[in-house]
Amino acid sequence: MSFSFITLILLTISINMAQLQQGGPDEKEKTTALKDLLSRIDLDELMKKDEPPLEFPDTLEGFEYAFNEKGQLRHIKTGEPFVFNYREDLHRWNQKRYEALGEIITKYVYELLEKECHLKKVTLPVDATESEPKSFIFMSEDALTNPDKLMVLIHGSGVVRAGQWARRLIINEDLDSGTQIPYIKRAIEEGYGVIVLNPNENYIEVEKTKAQVQLSSDSSDEPAEKRERKDKIQKETKKRRDFYEKYRNPQKEKETVQLYIRDNGSPEEHAIYVWDHFIAESTAENVFFVAHSYGGLAFVELNCCNWVSSSEPLDTSVESMLPDCPRVSAGTERHELTSWKSFPSIFKFFSEASEAKNSSVKLAPTRRSNRIKYEEL
Repeated sequence: MSFSFITLILLTISINMAQLQQGGPDEKEKTTALKDLLSRIDLDELMKKDEPPLEFPDTLEGFEYAFNEKGQLRHIKTGEPFVFNYREDLHRWNQKRYEALGEIITKYVYELLEKECHLKKVTLPVDATESEPKSFIFMSEDALTNPDKLMVLIHGSGVVRAGQWARRLIINEDLDSGTQIPYIKRAIEEGYGVIVLNPNENYIEVEKTKAQVQLSSDSSDEPAEKRERKDKIQKETKKRRDFYEKYRNPQKEKETVQLYIRDNGSPEEHAIYVWDHFIAESTAENVFFVAHSYGGLAFVELNCCNWVSSSEPLDTSVESMLPDCPRVSAGTERHELTSWKSFPSIFKFFSEASEAKNSSVKLAPTRRSNRIKYEEL
């Protein structure tokens, strides 16, 4: 295996160096040469030896997995949960396999939002041309026209996309704990309009063509002499790496370039864009936000309560370092489960907040509305 191969190389060089260090000046020169050789060995590349191709199925069926009636991901033949370490001693390959499955999960959740939750997909920017990069959000039919209540759902940072709380929960637990679907269904049942944000969809990735690579190289502001010197060093480096080609089996992954989406190039930009073009245009008297993890940073200035991971029972007051947003326990010590475990309490909080607001003076919908203190509810 690749591990044994690397160990053998390092062990052999270490023994040779120990022997050479006992010799004279000539031996010391050889020692220096061996040290230089060792410094040039690319261990990441060597670890790719005997690695299978990074080619994976593009459907759940291809992975031989499916969601059962409980929303759990199970192998269609064995009924077993997902296994990360599908191949021993090949962590990189296993991780790539996991990521490929995650992309399929993302598309699967999108389908559920449209088919089961009956949400519509809305393209961003709203005035996007056919050729420019685009993102999207999901909305209920009455999101902008519901006169009473609007719920806005925002996930955290990372690989998750619209409709998800945590990919790990979807794969290892179930759809209820890992997605926003229970929130959406209950919100619709209780008469809310719904908007599902997609703050991590900030760019599209396209393969970098040879022409683009050449253009980026030629467009450098460096002096010609310095650029030639750099090119020479790069060629020498490539030559040395090619020397070790017979010892490894590196997989050539495609070089890509990121094209950012106009006015939605970051989670913060996305939140502001959706506010200005959708939330602020809605007719709802009451707007409620459910934001998980990083998704909540843009909205802590509003009337809020923060359910945090804690060993305390659900809804127990937790000491807070942020005076503007009271903290209570989510009834779990696992951060990724906080949105699911606090699910009933959040709807209760919304109901109480709505009643309190209706009994006071109504405020115009702005990004920084005056807050109703949680203690007063």
